[in-house]
Amino acid sequence: MAEPTVRMSGIVLASLMFQHVNSDSDVEGLILGESKFEEQVTISDSQADHIHIEEIYNIQKHVACHKLNTFYNSVGDVNVEAVKRLLPDNKQESVIGWYRQRRNTDQLMSFREKIVHENLKTSLSNPHMIFVLLTPSKLTSPGSTHRMEYAAFISRSRTFINVPVLVNNLGLLEQLSYWKVSAPCSAAGYNLTMKKHGSKFFSSNGLLREVNEVNKMNESLQAELQKACRDVEESERVVETLQADVSALRSRVREKRQKAHPVEPVEDPPEQKNNLLLHEAVRALFSCSPLFHTQTLTLEAFPVPAVCCGAEQDDGDDDSKSDALKTQETLSLLNQNRTNCRKRLKETTEGRERKRRKNQS
Repeated sequence: MAEPTVRMSGIVLASLMFQHVNSDSDVEGLILGESKFEEQVTISDSQADHIHIEEIYNIQKHVACHKLNTFYNSVGDVNVEAVKRLLPDNKQESVIGWYRQRRNTDQLMSFREKIVHENLKTSLSNPHMIFVLLTPSKLTSPGSTHRMEYAAFISRSRTFINVPVLVNNLGLLEQLSYWKVSAPCSAAGYNLTMKKHGSKFFSSNGLLREVNEVNKMNESLQAELQKACRDVEESERVVETLQADVSALRSRVREKRQKAHPVEPVEDPPEQKNNLLLHEAVRALFSCSPLFHTQTLTLEAFPVPAVCCGAEQDDGDDDSKSDALKTQETLSLLNQNRTNCRKRLKETTEGRERKRRKNQS
């Protein structure tokens, strides 16, 4: 459901107050203006588009009655002829409601005012009518300070709703609020001037000529952008088909290569076998080296003396004999050339000792 809002300029509100202050009794009259529906679309990233419909009543002018009960009788029936006489140009379509000024009363509609409002809607064939109520009161007993309260009402299914009233140029309104206010009822001279010079600045649809040119340029840009988007989409599809063809050809080439050159199964390398003879030879040659012996140390890092026992000595002799036999066997298995070289070395050393002895003697 649309949210109704009444808007008026500060000049109109000041003229209503001024008229009421200068009168000795209550005042009533007709309200001229226009009513429209505005649709506001709020676009955000967090949620979908939010559409807000607002029903706006713009009060542009008021026509005061010379006395009370001018366009209706005591029962509340509206006299259409009296309404036409009140209007200067007999424009009933510009009537959007009526107003009433009462002193020292509450901001509530009376039963009679409700009946007059419903009959006025029916007589003027306008379901969107408003009623503005102004109720001034004294704040001080001498009457130097007064308070003027105003409110607007509309009827929905015989139920009257209080509508907020926004006064332009008064308080903090939304941004660019001056632009949203409709133009007031213009005079005849203004209309003649606009008809004479308006064709130079405005087009047939009521917009500025520059605005039409900008709209045309925007439409052409949108068409070019859509064309470019279609071209990009087609090129992307061509690229996808080419990539699929390339992948299919690569798979075919790979299959042909596998058929032409079958891959031989890779055998595991043979396990490395230990050279037992070399191990025995090294153990026999370096068994007496202290670097290959383990020794037990005390907490003070001193070597522990060997325990000499009969049984342990026997075991040690047996071990030494077995080790000696093993060394002899391993040495006999070594290359004979190596032993010959050692014999030659021994012979040369014995000859040298004999020569030294002879020289000494």
